[in-house]
Amino acid sequence: MPSRFPAFAALLGLTCGVSVLAQQAARPPQANPTAGTQALAARITANALRADVSFLASDLLEGRDTPSRGLDLAAEYIASEFRRMGLEPATGDSFYQAVPIPARPARSGERPRDAAAAGQANNVVGLLRGSDPVLQDTYVILSAHYDHLGLAKSGWAKPGEDRIFNGANDDASGVASVLEIASALAALPRRPKRSVLVILYCGEERGLIGSRYYASHPLAPLDHTVAQINMEQMGRTDSPEGPRLNMMNVTGFDYSTVAATLVDAGTAASIAVVKDAEASDAYFRRSDNGPLADAGIPAHTVSVTYEFPDYHKVSDEWQKLDYDNMARVDQAVAMAAWKLASDATPPQWRESNPKTQRFVEAAKKTRP
Repeated sequence: MPSRFPAFAALLGLTCGVSVLAQQAARPPQANPTAGTQALAARITANALRADVSFLASDLLEGRDTPSRGLDLAAEYIASEFRRMGLEPATGDSFYQAVPIPARPARSGERPRDAAAAGQANNVVGLLRGSDPVLQDTYVILSAHYDHLGLAKSGWAKPGEDRIFNGANDDASGVASVLEIASALAALPRRPKRSVLVILYCGEERGLIGSRYYASHPLAPLDHTVAQINMEQMGRTDSPEGPRLNMMNVTGFDYSTVAATLVDAGTAASIAVVKDAEASDAYFRRSDNGPLADAGIPAHTVSVTYEFPDYHKVSDEWQKLDYDNMARVDQAVAMAAWKLASDATPPQWRESNPKTQRFVEAAKKTRP
């Protein structure tokens, strides 16, 4: 996530940052999920997540800069996973949405060769077709960004030192989460009623380039897109405030009814879904949910931590993630995605919150 979130308050009792509305015990009371949600959750495993992250954050991909060879390798890995799970290409016969990448001049203090040239990268987009003959023409977006910072620039590291920003938690963890949730949804005997558009964005680290491009060049009509869940930093639990186990953050918590769906799913999966009074609102538009929210779509980002010791460092590597906790949180997100994609009534902005007015007005233009 660009321009980072401040540290979150500890889950219970340490600050007033956690809202009363969202406050739950670190291990909420067990609910009795239906057989369908149990089957969905059972398909999301720590080992599958570990396999995805360990490849996407491997040195072979050289930090997945936008654009780069490593990013292209990651894109093909994602596309191959879409083929395996039986998703439909969202752009005719291709899973790729070509995105023009503008040049970036050298910043103050950088050498000219440290500037980024213009080029092209791809959003990777697959479609899980809904089961209802009417609602299948409406869409829920499940997303994350698959790019990171690439290689450290010349002169940054000494010879022999690590120069690869592997980006395991930021955001190979989000990509793995999206892939495993989509795979679980696709494997169910009966798919959700609405269609699920699975999008892995390029260029987030260069200013939300991929998600901004998608919002202005949508592959499904925006007036038929009912919600977005974006996933960031899902694997690390070692926040500066202490372990962040069995919990999930939601940006813009009070902005739409999507958070209530996440809270219900969290209860079923024994995951506390919380709001930080400062970060939830202040950083609502700073991840890949922002461009869709600006277009009027109830769109939110979920995460486990907003700060962790290796943020934007070469030491953000796959071995440091808590995959068991990640699987439990992803199971909650999967249940929420199923609910959003199955309910006849779509999510709504909370018009009583004055901070949502720009999004409410955008929704009226998108859905006149």
